[in-house]
Amino acid sequence: MPGGRLTHDDRREIASGLAAGLGYAEIARQLDRPTSTISREVARNGGARGYRADHAHYSTASRARRSAGKATNHADLQSGGDHQVRDFIERFATMMVEGGLPRMASRVLARLYTSDSRSLTAADLVRELRVSPASISTAVGYLEQVGMVHREPDPQRRLQHYVIADDVWLQAWKVSARTNLNWAETATEGAALLGPDTPAGERLTHMADFFHRLGEDMSGGPTVELTDDALTTLAALIHAGRPLSADQLSTALEWPPDRLAEALSNATKYAEYTDPVVLDQPTPGTYQAIPTPGRLTASQRAAVAPTPAAADA
Repeated sequence: MPGGRLTHDDRREIASGLAAGLGYAEIARQLDRPTSTISREVARNGGARGYRADHAHYSTASRARRSAGKATNHADLQSGGDHQVRDFIERFATMMVEGGLPRMASRVLARLYTSDSRSLTAADLVRELRVSPASISTAVGYLEQVGMVHREPDPQRRLQHYVIADDVWLQAWKVSARTNLNWAETATEGAALLGPDTPAGERLTHMADFFHRLGEDMSGGPTVELTDDALTTLAALIHAGRPLSADQLSTALEWPPDRLAEALSNATKYAEYTDPVVLDQPTPGTYQAIPTPGRLTASQRAAVAPTPAAADA
């Protein structure tokens, strides 16, 4: 029956489905069970290739006998023993894995987040998630490193409690943003290695641009420091009213060449932040500021274009 324990016959159907090449979702539909129930059952009993119905059934019964009498008086953990709650925790963890967090770290975070006290000990997590202490230690170490979990001592029990951070989802967002920027940096390195003009280099360049913009959008866009010099450079070009070389700009702004080079690069890279003006190179080595293409329609451009008489005046 849905929601109850798997029977011996259920396990035989799982074994038959795996042998026939069916996926977990299809087997779950046939048994009218959650997909997570099937995936956990198979994972705990040899995996898709090693699953055997009889062995799985007797192993599960043996584990149940060993765990009998180990029920805790901790009310928070009692709720975690509920079948539906456990299914939700696994789905919650899977969602975080799909978002980029490591599998075990996601399971630990999901369990902590669904705890009324928002804190558990290492022993609690080992018992609840049914994994080794080493797995918990590694997962918690990662979560501490990215600021999603911290430790609090329990002086009465001489134990460390792992506590979920108040701004856990902000920290998760930052981790995701950093991951996107790492993708961008790696793709940029690959494009330079293979050559930006090669087909592979072009693909990696497009990839780098995509993840760079995505990462910056997630982290709030480029910093003021990155765009300030770019905007100053564009302002100088607008004021000049004519194309200028890098040397002319560097002299006029009293900047060293490397600072100007970075400003010119950022003006191109962050064109969406300099709108309605963008950097243009009318000839190699010269720069000018022009209106953002497409900002005005053809009729609008014609309406504001200077007339010959106005130009002569």
